[in-house]
Amino acid sequence: MARNVTPLRSVGQDPNAPVLPKDVWPATLAPIAQLLEHGLELGQVTVFVGDNGVGKSTLVEAIAGAYGMGPEGGSTGSRHTTRRSESTLADHLQLSRGLGARRGGFFLRAETMHGFFTYLEDNPGGNDPVFHERSHGESFLDLVAARARYPGLWILDEPESALSFTGSLALLCDLRDILAAGGSQVILSTHSPILASIPGAEIYEVGPWGYRPCAWGDLDLVRNWRSFLEDPQRYLRHLI
Repeated sequence: MARNVTPLRSVGQDPNAPVLPKDVWPATLAPIAQLLEHGLELGQVTVFVGDNGVGKSTLVEAIAGAYGMGPEGGSTGSRHTTRRSESTLADHLQLSRGLGARRGGFFLRAETMHGFFTYLEDNPGGNDPVFHERSHGESFLDLVAARARYPGLWILDEPESALSFTGSLALLCDLRDILAAGGSQVILSTHSPILASIPGAEIYEVGPWGYRPCAWGDLDLVRNWRSFLEDPQRYLRHLI
């Protein structure tokens, strides 16, 4: 198998599925409407960056669901669930898969990982550590390390929520190594300028306009962090 074959080439509206009404959530979100109308080509690394509530997590969760991953995190074929909160968007998507690419994958959905770790404890298999005995950040990094030997599609939704500065750098290194080994692809939703800097990434800034390609240094996220770190009082004085 060629090292440069990625699991997914593109994602878009499934022509055989019912049309999602434009006035019904999540099609009311600009990036979701854009995806359904125009589709999106995916590279080996695709990063979505944007403020809370703009739709980036909805987008990546739907891709994970359409690929066959657990809605609350897990490998391809996992159906662990506690309380459904994801949209029905996955049912309306068509995935164009890479010919001869790996079929497996893993979805790390940060907000539901606690429940997923409990599920793993209740259904032991393999040599997984007891994730609940780790710190929040350690458990995320241990999980990636435990799954790194299985090439495929990696989808991560805001993993930085558990990670320190050094933890974010460690995850960045892990993902770089996974990609360098061949046969894998990463789709990442993040608020972290560190994770958004992953080498070779096609970065999309997500907002009320939809999604648009953006260089790392031109992201609002990066500009705002630079401005804050240069002069925190510029921002803090408005909070008093």
